[in-house]
Amino acid sequence: MTAEKNGPGNDVAGTAPEPLPLYSVDWGALEALLFATDEPLSLERLAFLLNVPAETVERELKRWWADRASRPHGIELQEVAGGFRLVTAPAYRHLVEKVHVVPDRRGLSRAALETLAVIAYRQPISRPEIDQLRGVRSDSALQSLLERGLIEEAGRADTVGRPVLYRTTRRFLLEFGLRSLADLPAVTVNEDGA
Repeated sequence: MTAEKNGPGNDVAGTAPEPLPLYSVDWGALEALLFATDEPLSLERLAFLLNVPAETVERELKRWWADRASRPHGIELQEVAGGFRLVTAPAYRHLVEKVHVVPDRRGLSRAALETLAVIAYRQPISRPEIDQLRGVRSDSALQSLLERGLIEEAGRADTVGRPVLYRTTRRFLLEFGLRSLADLPAVTVNEDGA
């Protein structure tokens, strides 16, 4: 005879209850930590703050996400830039914007987006290399991206003139909702190499 459960916690046919995990997470504390920070918190940092193993935090975050997936919520758990944070669900963002001052989100120019894409896929890369790939000068686009904190200097190239190398920043990952650069979409190359 196979044992079946008759509702949560009601064992039928003498089956043993599921063992409790060795560690448990205070859900209120976990939510409070994620809510209180604008920067994503890594599993390791959350584990340290909660005084439990990182595997326990990971398990509880997965459980939290699964429990919330069954109905719409105003807050979502987002894994981004090597950590986790709570964000407003896209369906409710327009409501939050009515009561909260939203940071300047002016879009990037086409030149800045092209430059950012080149840097993201080819980093670290110098301005002359960027200019060659784009076919135009990229000085103002680079300045705009530096001012917004989306790129940073990454040293100097070992070529003539030792030009500055650029790479994307953690802020880039945050702004574009990426866990890491591995989450960038694959690039397709045309037959002519473009």
